[in-house]
Amino acid sequence: MNNAKLVKQLTAIILTAICLFFPIASHPAIAAETASSTAIYQKRTIHNPDGIGKFYMGREIAKVMGYEGAGWLERPSRGMEEKSARLVNNLDLKPTDIVADIGAGTGYFSFRLASLVPQGKVLAVDVQPEMLNFIESNKQEKNIANVEPVLAKIDNPNLPENSLDLVLMVDAYHEFEYPREMMQGIVKALKTGGRVVSVEYRGENPLILIKGLHKMTQKQVKKEMAAVGLVWKETKDILPQQHLMVFEKKV
Repeated sequence: MNNAKLVKQLTAIILTAICLFFPIASHPAIAAETASSTAIYQKRTIHNPDGIGKFYMGREIAKVMGYEGAGWLERPSRGMEEKSARLVNNLDLKPTDIVADIGAGTGYFSFRLASLVPQGKVLAVDVQPEMLNFIESNKQEKNIANVEPVLAKIDNPNLPENSLDLVLMVDAYHEFEYPREMMQGIVKALKTGGRVVSVEYRGENPLILIKGLHKMTQKQVKKEMAAVGLVWKETKDILPQQHLMVFEKKV
């Protein structure tokens, strides 16, 4: 093997190692692969294998968990691990509220929300038709009338404007392929004074054994929500491993 080829291979190995263990945006050799810094999104060919190589506001977007992972979403231990009942009961819902569960998956949270809004409804939103099939099947089995599956696009939640009192995103936002466009659609769908609740594993805590791209810091979440005009209201430290952050749509 000639020296030039060896150097090229070693360089590729080093850059890959850097991207796995350090913040990519801080390395000029890698940042040079991005598009214009004024663009909403940047693409990088060398990136974390758990991500899609697309960056938004300094954060790499994580790969979506496919419908094949539906069993994990419905695992019996989830309620205890994540304190799901505590999460739902701290959303301050009214019986007539209209709620959207974004990235609903199998409807794990959608059906838990439904009982708290008996005169309202829950829009279970997902981009995967297979997930909505799970929800429709569970809806029939559980005989729950106020859960409505909604098929979203990757850049549009497909929700009616000024219709929602609350939007819940549990461990989903970090996988949005088009976070700016999705959040703009969500903001349009919120009533004035409507709330967005973001639940994400704590990116500040390295002891939480979740892949790095599937966690977010409070600082990053606040920055990305502010970019679409949402105002941080409070963070409820009630969950063992996740932030529960509340944002509001102002006039």
